[in-house]
Amino acid sequence: MKTSVLFGLTLMFLCIFINGSLSKLERLEHPVTKSDDSLSFLVVGDWGRKGGFNQSLVAHQMGIVGEQLDIDFVISVGDNFYDDGLKGDNDPSFEESFSHIYTHPSLQKQCTIKSCSHPKRLEMVLSQIFNFVLSSGMVEFFLVDTNPFVEKYFTDPGDDTYDWSNVLPRKKHISNLLHDLDLELKKSRATWKFVVGHHGIKTAGQHGVTQELVDQLLPILEENKVDLYINGHDHCLQHIGSDGEIQFLTSGGGSKAWRGETQPWDPKELKLYYDGQGFMSFHITHSQAKFVYYDVFGNVLHQSKWCKDSKTFGLF
Repeated sequence: MKTSVLFGLTLMFLCIFINGSLSKLERLEHPVTKSDDSLSFLVVGDWGRKGGFNQSLVAHQMGIVGEQLDIDFVISVGDNFYDDGLKGDNDPSFEESFSHIYTHPSLQKQCTIKSCSHPKRLEMVLSQIFNFVLSSGMVEFFLVDTNPFVEKYFTDPGDDTYDWSNVLPRKKHISNLLHDLDLELKKSRATWKFVVGHHGIKTAGQHGVTQELVDQLLPILEENKVDLYINGHDHCLQHIGSDGEIQFLTSGGGSKAWRGETQPWDPKELKLYYDGQGFMSFHITHSQAKFVYYDVFGNVLHQSKWCKDSKTFGLF
């Protein structure tokens, strides 16, 4: 059974493991406790290879950066356990690819939501909205299962098998999910609106753009003035964006990377393309969202800040 797209909130990772979820979005709140009312977190994706393909090295650097930033949580953007997800609560891959890999103290964050199906670790959850309340406003994360949008998963799945028991009938599921997302985005009074999915909307990576998301999801993001769309799927690190528009950020370098396999893209929009392993960090305040890309050795590849008032970004 193919599992995984996003991630769930755990002692360490904010993740959604989606086996074809119900479309109804659940709103959860998590307070920000830093004295400066900032929020810091890491983003990693496409890991889950029992430490191989430099997964362990990426995890080590995540721990170092996590300690430096005093992070609040980690977001994983999917494909968490290769090749076919977890086969049950006692699957040894859970320990081999997660518990025994992400061991740095900075990554062990208390979960304030609810207990997990794997004690003190990961939880199976639905597409959700996570609210992080700041004294000067709020940042909301809208975590969306993008698997059901991809037509080929239904028409030409290859050797993969999927559990669509909570998705079918597919058209109704997608319609409900888009309706709920649009409604919640319109209701939001958050200073920042981040949407997190697994598949790319704008990407120069091997998989290329997911046209179904371009046609169905992107118009909703644009209409509701979403600030960032964060994804994995392509095994690379990537920043695509222009002033005044949504920034598209890919962090799919958690383990195996695809070197040299790129799609053409406008160099004015493509601020970073790195086809090696690595991860991202974020530091969010009321006025700025700063994000930094790191390679497997912890070297800074690219850093930028997205200014809320001017809708511009710049290097720093």
